[in-house]
Amino acid sequence: MAGFVLTKTRLHAGVWEGVLTAVDEAAGRPHLLITHLEQPLDGVEITEDPATEGQWVLRIPVPAEILSDGVQTILIQDARSAVRLGSFTIVTGEPLEDDIRSEIDLLRAELDMLKRAFRRHCLETS
Repeated sequence: MAGFVLTKTRLHAGVWEGVLTAVDEAAGRPHLLITHLEQPLDGVEITEDPATEGQWVLRIPVPAEILSDGVQTILIQDARSAVRLGSFTIVTGEPLEDDIRSEIDLLRAELDMLKRAFRRHCLETS
């Protein structure tokens, strides 16, 4: 179980923004892994919300170099537990009405995450 719940607030000026809320008081400061095609993204900001205890503001700048025709999915994971807290998808190029490519891309990214977690589990228990 993840120690946080992620709520998207907006995508503005190339920066995805959300709010992390601690599920329990023992969660501490969030440690996140933000990836695109299994590569970590730089420039991620996590700042404690001074107005609300147990909440952090998350800002993820979307690098221009990852934008290209097609579907791009950004995964947001708890770095300690490898639990997926959320994701967002950017679709560019030809209009993709009723297209399931974004869902397939997300499933592939989640499958890769599960494979890594399973391999790590096998190494730790053998």
